[in-house]
Amino acid sequence: MQKGFLSIVLHAHLPFVRHPEYDNFFEEIWLFEAITECYIPLIRSLEKLHQDHVNFKLTLSLSPPLISMLSNELLQARYIAHLNKQIELTEKEIIRTVGNPEYQRLARLYRRLYLNTLDIFSQYDSNLLTAFKKFNHLGYLELITCAATHGFLPLLNKSEAAVRSQINIGMETFITHFGFAPEGFWLPECGYYPGLEKHLKNAGINYFFVDTHGIENASEPPKNGVYAPLNCGNDVMAFARDPESSRQVWNSTEGYPGDYDYREYYSDIGFELELDYIAPYILDGHTRINTGIKYHRITGQNLPKEIYQPKQAHYKAQLHAQDFINKRQLQINRLSTEMERPPMIVAPYDAELFGHWWYEGPQWLECVLRLADSNENALQTVSCADYLKQVAPQQIATPSASTWGDQGYSHFWINESNDWIYPLLHKAATDLEKFVLTLQNSKVNPLQERVLNQAVRSLLLAQASDWPFIMQTGTTVEYANKRITDHLGMCMK
Repeated sequence: MQKGFLSIVLHAHLPFVRHPEYDNFFEEIWLFEAITECYIPLIRSLEKLHQDHVNFKLTLSLSPPLISMLSNELLQARYIAHLNKQIELTEKEIIRTVGNPEYQRLARLYRRLYLNTLDIFSQYDSNLLTAFKKFNHLGYLELITCAATHGFLPLLNKSEAAVRSQINIGMETFITHFGFAPEGFWLPECGYYPGLEKHLKNAGINYFFVDTHGIENASEPPKNGVYAPLNCGNDVMAFARDPESSRQVWNSTEGYPGDYDYREYYSDIGFELELDYIAPYILDGHTRINTGIKYHRITGQNLPKEIYQPKQAHYKAQLHAQDFINKRQLQINRLSTEMERPPMIVAPYDAELFGHWWYEGPQWLECVLRLADSNENALQTVSCADYLKQVAPQQIATPSASTWGDQGYSHFWINESNDWIYPLLHKAATDLEKFVLTLQNSKVNPLQERVLNQAVRSLLLAQASDWPFIMQTGTTVEYANKRITDHLGMCMK
């Protein structure tokens, strides 16, 4: 039996954005940035680990909206067009920076990176789901999924039908694209309430994740703290986020991503160069946006930003990976003296942190997985499904209602900035459920069926947790408001 286990879980999600009625649309760039900076760098690392015969296990949660966008031919074509513009911009940058060798080196690096990105995207026929299927088949990647539109389930619970639909349609979407049912399920925003496990069980789900306090405040004191799952009483297991490994990566002051050698996210030529020069590569030729081409490192607070040094940043990522593994090993050594079973450390993160917000994140992750495979370490990377096959039985208790995020109890998704949406969502769900019941004994013609399906789709899209999140953060609030009101309008017509 292994001394201890480490399960790294990446949750990949973006709101469903697709606007064929426009030649280009700003919010679609969210997907394009994530493909370039997060998903393809992850695939690149998985390829290298496989080639080097590294024995590792990683869990990737793919939300149904993201699955649908990655497999959409229109968005695939638009991504290629976007990437070609990025390549064109780097070629202009190589010429513009000819008098500054350090900047030109970075411009050339970005050009090589974009060309390699295009090559990988083409290698998988423009569908990155093919790559994830490949690494799942090879045994490296456990794939799980999420609710249909990332609906925040604790606040949809006024209608059990709404919760069931979010879970069941999420599972159906995953099965349609991957050909098998996932064992695990990512609760949107880690939002749990007692009784939710009943719907998860009915959907065939074996485990899910909650934040730390969901286990700490369970109906029975957890005998093994957050380092073993709880059986919710129906053989559905709840795993908790480990606060120590979370703090090392997520914490805004202590976390690795804030190191002064890493690339500065907020320094981008889209905001720094003359408008006439950058106009063809920003929104509608005059609204400045991030281009992804960034020349500076974090440097430090209140200091002039210094030039980014990729080799130094990569070296720092290696140091931080070693530090992460060392601390997990010390943690396992300590916990194993207190527990009757090998401790299970669950480290869940948003996938988009790795590469987008933290440019060196994929390098760090790859190095962590290499070090975990080293014979010097007594820890093993596993999925939660692997763990459940090796370690049983589990303590029976019910987690407490909880979420991750600010204050840990739904605050980020219901507050004075966004609470107006929930009465509308509840009314739309109730009205639609009543209407469906009136049709139970009626013969529905094809047109009526099509209208009804569209109403359900619109309600699901309105329920996405992304819109209240955006309202709370204050970014693209107008777009979030419009998406909710448009979807509700289509649902309630």
